[in-house]
Amino acid sequence: MQHVLLAFGTRPEAIKMLPVVRALRKCGGVRVSVAITGQHRQMLDQVFEVFGEKPDIDLNLMTHNQKLSDITGLIISQMTDLLDKLRPDLVLVHGDTTTAMATAIAAFYSRIPIGHVEAGLRSYDLSHPWPEEFNRVAIDSLADYLFAPTLGAAENLDREYNRRGRIYVTGNTGIDALLHVAQQIDASTAMGANLSETVIELDSERSLILVTGHRRESFGAGFEDICKGLRKLAERDDVQIVYPVHLNPAVRDVVRARLGSISNIHLTDPVSYLDMVKLMKRAKVILTDSGGIQEEGPALGRPVLVMRNTTERPEAIATGTVRLIGTDPDRIYNEVSALLDDEVCYNERAKPVFPYGDGTASIQIANIIAESFAS
Repeated sequence: MQHVLLAFGTRPEAIKMLPVVRALRKCGGVRVSVAITGQHRQMLDQVFEVFGEKPDIDLNLMTHNQKLSDITGLIISQMTDLLDKLRPDLVLVHGDTTTAMATAIAAFYSRIPIGHVEAGLRSYDLSHPWPEEFNRVAIDSLADYLFAPTLGAAENLDREYNRRGRIYVTGNTGIDALLHVAQQIDASTAMGANLSETVIELDSERSLILVTGHRRESFGAGFEDICKGLRKLAERDDVQIVYPVHLNPAVRDVVRARLGSISNIHLTDPVSYLDMVKLMKRAKVILTDSGGIQEEGPALGRPVLVMRNTTERPEAIATGTVRLIGTDPDRIYNEVSALLDDEVCYNERAKPVFPYGDGTASIQIANIIAESFAS
């Protein structure tokens, strides 16, 4: 049997890789192992529970306030040891995290083929998002299988001088995960009824603004401006803001200090993936700097305002559902208010659209891998 090792460490990776794990397990002649680094320890465990999966190997490499250089070196070293022991036929990584980049380097050093799920995304600015743009470019230069979510991503790859892998356009596995969980919520009265106790009880008379923010390039002045914009929004008596705050102290300490005393801003610990899908389905508007939510919001028909100046997901922008707004406080307030106050504008941008595929990306990736092993 051919052995595929999937390696990841963060919640977004787990959300987008566990559908691939499930699809590969259904392929004959393929043995599947899952190794995690624990880059998002608590949030990672929640996703495994939703998908009914467990990791086979937990390297548990994270420590408090680790530098990027520390975790990169540690993952390369520990993953190289693991790969030399297991000798899988393919290492599969996802996206643009430090775990994905360092694992790809370890596989390259060990002369093991690499597959990159969600290949070809580009902002063409190594500073935004940082260090994610560097990570994805590095992985794509090493990968043998490049699973691009869109034609645009494939075209990005096709233009690069150092590409060595074969390109496949599959759609995005995050949509597979989203549709799977959304269908479970819709089909189950018990599952869909309420958010868990980790999330504040919501006021049905107020519009819900869902906020996520954690990007490193916004540390410092960027998060100060985001907080100013949210404080101004909270002056409206027709809104409630829910912000699951990232555990990184550079985010958490600023956000809780600036927003913790405002009655209609509800700061929570990170919520489970199940609760996040429920929040997105319930939200009137989503404010985010997350890449995954730029994909998920359009599929749920929710307007998404991206608190960044660049994006590697232009397909979402082209639909009109997603808009780049940066971190300027006045623009945050004005863009959200325009959606809340203009019903025609809102309805034009609140239609479900699927620029990232139809929910079959994982099956396509699994079939490509199985067929390549058989040939």
